[in-house]
Amino acid sequence: MPDEIEYQQKILQYQWDDLLALWEAIKKGNTPKWAPGKAFEYLIIRAFQLDGADVVYPFSVIIDEEVEQIDGVIYTEGFACLIECKDQKAPINLEPIAKLRNQLLRRPATAIGILFSRSGFTKPARTLAQFIAPQTVLLWKGDEVEYALHHRYMCQGLIAKYRYCVEHSYPSYNILLEESP
Repeated sequence: MPDEIEYQQKILQYQWDDLLALWEAIKKGNTPKWAPGKAFEYLIIRAFQLDGADVVYPFSVIIDEEVEQIDGVIYTEGFACLIECKDQKAPINLEPIAKLRNQLLRRPATAIGILFSRSGFTKPARTLAQFIAPQTVLLWKGDEVEYALHHRYMCQGLIAKYRYCVEHSYPSYNILLEESP
């Protein structure tokens, strides 16, 4: 399997249409040149990059040894966001939110987390995300990723989700809807 540098070199060749094709392959579970979950991680970071964000591709935090593996970082419109991506068939439960919260605790208070899940989230996960203040973890489901890819709406989708969270204390606002929950 390729290493992180090879994945990054590969994804940097992708443009919007390539990302849409990769998204279709991810949904079908047909990404043979990618380790499990890697195609989704790199797709998300590249989409934000193509939409104008400054990004950092997946990396490890080393303090004598690896202490964290971060799926990426996005800087846009004054936001600094730690990214976690889950490409699983079942909705995501609490654990990735708790992990991301703990990673945020080691970062400046203004950093937020974004958890992307192709399959969505369980009700307990959505509830936990709503009550982990002062950390903020925004939730993106697969249909929102697809919409944002088609409409080149990654950065604006992030802003919409953040604003809704600030105003309504709801981190899983669906960018496809006029109103959420």
